[in-house]
Amino acid sequence: MENTKSTYTTKMLVLSALFAAVVAACSQISIPIGPVPFTMQVFAIFLASLILPPKYAFLSLLVYDLLGAVGVPVFAGFSGGLSKFVGPTGGYLIAFPIAAFVTSYINTKKPIKNDIINAAFALIVGLCLIYTLGFLFLAAAAHLTLKKAFLVGVAPFVIPDIIKLAIAYLLASFLKSRKVLNIA
Repeated sequence: MENTKSTYTTKMLVLSALFAAVVAACSQISIPIGPVPFTMQVFAIFLASLILPPKYAFLSLLVYDLLGAVGVPVFAGFSGGLSKFVGPTGGYLIAFPIAAFVTSYINTKKPIKNDIINAAFALIVGLCLIYTLGFLFLAAAAHLTLKKAFLVGVAPFVIPDIIKLAIAYLLASFLKSRKVLNIA
């Protein structure tokens, strides 16, 4: 007889690894526009957050960060290494697993009973976490004022990131409705 808890755990670990790979692939869709490049990471992070349970969403992004930390070129521009965590984009990288956990947690616990509004709230909270840690770290690492760090590390990304969040929500909803990933 099959052990369903073990099967579920295995499935979640495989999906966590898959989403770490999806984030790595989306990181390579990159347009350098300053100290923080435009990438598709946010899309992949929030897709994982909407599909995976909180601890597995966190694990997925932690694996992504750890791969990059040991030098695997998974970060934007096929880069990697510990230096990325103390550079201008270090705060964003550190925020990814935290934001994935928080977004998934809010989306799973559903403090707001309307699914779309709850997901939107979860996504915005997660994005705000990434922005906050990201631009604060950017200010320190690049020796910028908070205002300048916000202007180069957050402002240009708000509208494109909201579009990415909407697409992630639509794709996650489609995958769940079609039971493509067969997550119980």
